[in-house]
Amino acid sequence: MAVVERVIEAPARQVWAVLADGWTYSDWVVGTAHMRDVDADWPRVGTRLYHRAGPWPFSLEDCSTVLACEPERKLVLRVQLWPAGEAVVVFTLEPVGTDATRVTLAEDFAAGPLRWIRTKVNDLVLHQRNKETLNRLSDIARRQKTPD
Repeated sequence: MAVVERVIEAPARQVWAVLADGWTYSDWVVGTAHMRDVDADWPRVGTRLYHRAGPWPFSLEDCSTVLACEPERKLVLRVQLWPAGEAVVVFTLEPVGTDATRVTLAEDFAAGPLRWIRTKVNDLVLHQRNKETLNRLSDIARRQKTPD
């Protein structure tokens, strides 16, 4: 399992606003190339993001489904990218004072070939990818206007 965390200099509601806008997913999730569609009630449990991942012309189309949602606190996704497999991704938000948020991102393979070929190298690559994902999330959240 790859677990990374970062303190983002923005209140939890600002960070959550980015997570809750499914159309921004490809802007900050490393490896996601394009958003094809977002269910209207995103991020309600059971709703989906439809994305394309990987470089063209080898990109794959699949989706991510919300497994749990606690606004401004936690978002749990089942990310599908078949034939490679599936992962469960957990974003946890914890306020740090009034103007910052500790975001923890935990990801683990849940099904498919990637689940069985785990190595320290794969874990390191996933860890580095998720650090960059949180860097991008931070950049967007800090520029986000505070939602009312």
